[in-house]
Amino acid sequence: MIQRLRSLFSASPRSAEHAAVPDGQRVYAIGDIHGRLDLFERLIAAIEADDIARGPAETTVILLGDLVDRGPDSRGVIDRARRWARQRAVRFIGGNHEEMFLAAFERDEALRHFLRFGGRETLLSYDIDRPTYDRKTVPELREFLPLVVPEDHVAFMNGMEESIRIGDYLFVHAGIRPGVPVDEQVTADLRWIRGEFLDDKSDRGFIVVHGHTITDTVDEQPNRIGIDTGAFASDRLTAIGLEGTDRWFLDTV
Repeated sequence: MIQRLRSLFSASPRSAEHAAVPDGQRVYAIGDIHGRLDLFERLIAAIEADDIARGPAETTVILLGDLVDRGPDSRGVIDRARRWARQRAVRFIGGNHEEMFLAAFERDEALRHFLRFGGRETLLSYDIDRPTYDRKTVPELREFLPLVVPEDHVAFMNGMEESIRIGDYLFVHAGIRPGVPVDEQVTADLRWIRGEFLDDKSDRGFIVVHGHTITDTVDEQPNRIGIDTGAFASDRLTAIGLEGTDRWFLDTV
C-alpha cells in the first residue's frame, strides 16, 4: 500500500487557544522515532517542505526522545539526526530508551533490561551480526558494546537535553510531575512518568508537548499534547508545528 504524507489541522482546546511561541519563531517537534529511519526520512522531507511553504522564520526542530530501540535502524536514526542538526537548528531531548541504552554500558542487569525493551534491535543495527549476538552471554555482550557503538553516539545521547521551554510550550519526553515547578522536576519523571501526568487536568499556564505514551492519533488536551503515535508498529510518525498561536500536525500515514 502506498502511504502518503498528510497535514492534519485541528482546533485548539479553549483554555489553550492563546498559547503561542514568540513572534518570528516557528517550532516543529517530532515524537518517538524508535529506530524507524524510513519514517524519519519522510517526516524530515515533510517538515522541510512545510517550513519553506510557510515563509521565512527562525525555525527550531525538537526531537522528543526515544530515537532508539524497537525499530530496525537505531544507528541510522542517530546518524541522520546528527546530520540534520548540521543543516538547521535541531535540539534533542533524551528519552527513557536513551537512558536505558547508556545504562547498558555500565551494568549487566541494565543491559538485560535494555534488551527486553527493544535493545536487541538497536544492537543489531550496529556492527554485530545475529550469530555473534546469539552466542554471547550478557557479560560478554556488555564488554563488546564499546567496540561496536561509536563513542560519538554515546556522547550524543549523553548530551541530550531534559526539557525545552519556548513561549507557552514546554517540550519533554514523558511529562512532568503535577504540582512541582518546572525547574524542580527530576529526570526520572521527565523521562518515565505516565499516569499522574496524563490524568492531571490542571491549568499550568503552559502546554506540555510530549511523547512516551502511545496513542492512535495525536492526544490533544487543554494542558498537554501527546504526539507518540507508535511509529515502530503503526507506521505513523507524528510532528507538531507551532507558529504564533497556530498549531498543526504532520504525519507519515
